[in-house]
This record gives sequence, structure tokens and C-alpha cells, in this order.
Amino acid sequence: MTVSLPMPPPTIFIVDDDASFRNALARLLRGGGYAVQMFASATQFLQAARSDAPGCILLDLQMPGPSGLDLQSALARSDNPLPIVFLTGKGDIPTSVHAMRAGAEDFLTKPVKKDVLFPAIERALARDAQERGLRARRRELRARFDTLTPREREVLAHVLTGQLNKQIALDVDAAERTIKAHRANLMAKLQVQSVAELVRLAHEAGFVSNQ
Repeated sequence: MTVSLPMPPPTIFIVDDDASFRNALARLLRGGGYAVQMFASATQFLQAARSDAPGCILLDLQMPGPSGLDLQSALARSDNPLPIVFLTGKGDIPTSVHAMRAGAEDFLTKPVKKDVLFPAIERALARDAQERGLRARRRELRARFDTLTPREREVLAHVLTGQLNKQIALDVDAAERTIKAHRANLMAKLQVQSVAELVRLAHEAGFVSNQ
């Protein structure tokens, strides 16, 4: 029996090259009950050993080395794409639009008030929890698909195009009863009862494109 370990509390990661601002922000957040980790640059953040812990990032836009937008792009390609709230004193409308289109939760201007910052953090943490749940669900579904044999995966691909057992048998040069058996096996392994449910599950797992 698999035992699910409790998820650690979320951490607010501050990435900003301004030490005085970084420390003041950390005091504010800790006073609000948040766990905090601080980094002086995007490079330092990326080089730090981080677990798949929940949280969000309060990110400066312009720093020595990689910019905040560079870090946002790198995180989007990672296994743990934490939500980002940009905090900057040098933002402009085109940059903020770019950041939001790339998935930032918010784009705030320094100095930021507590009653603006904390709600933005809570939205980012809620989003992180939701996306973390979706990733866990996808991993669980992919584990089911990984149990299929090569032949079952081949039959599945045909089923997903809407073919009947007889048509699949002709395409793969097999007896119809054999296809029926493969189809029954794969549906049992994937824990689905209908083709409609099978199609939905395949899309959800990323087995097939949603396009």
C-alpha cells in the first residue's frame, strides 16, 4: 500500500539583487506567517538544490546576469514551474504584458503595499496547488498507460481514431477476437468503461494531442 507523505508548507522565494529590499520583504512575509528563502540572482536561484516543494516566486525584473524574464522562461521548461509575481521598480507596459502572457500571476511595482502583495501571493499559491494537482493526476494517468504492451498501445491508437474491432483487425492483420481481447485488456488497465472515457483520459494524460 502506497502512503502519501504530507505536502510541506509553501515557501515564498524572493529573487532580487537589492539586499535591503530583499531583507525587508522577507521580514514582512515572515511576519505574515510565510516561510521564505532569498536569492540575490536568477543564477543563484537556479543553482540552488530545490525539492518539488510548493510555493511561488517574488521576482525582480532587472538583475545582474539573467533577468527576471529569463528566469521565468527557464522555469516554464522545468518540472516545477512555480508561479511568479514580478516585483519591479523599472517596469513598463510592454514588459508587463510579455510577463503576463508568459504566465506570470501578477506584475507589481515597488514599493508594494502589503494589502496588494499578500492577495497576489495567495492567488499564486492557490494556482500552484491547482497546477501541482493536475501534474500529479497526469503522472498517475501516464503510469497507467505505461502498463500497456506495445500491441495494446497499437490497438489503442486505432481505437482513438474511432475504428471498430473489425477495422482494426484488418489494419494490423490480426483476428478480430484477438483485437477484442487486447481492447478489453487495455480498457481494464486504464480503468475506463467506454470509448468516450478512454478518449478523455488519453487527452488528459497527454497520450494524444488536444489539437
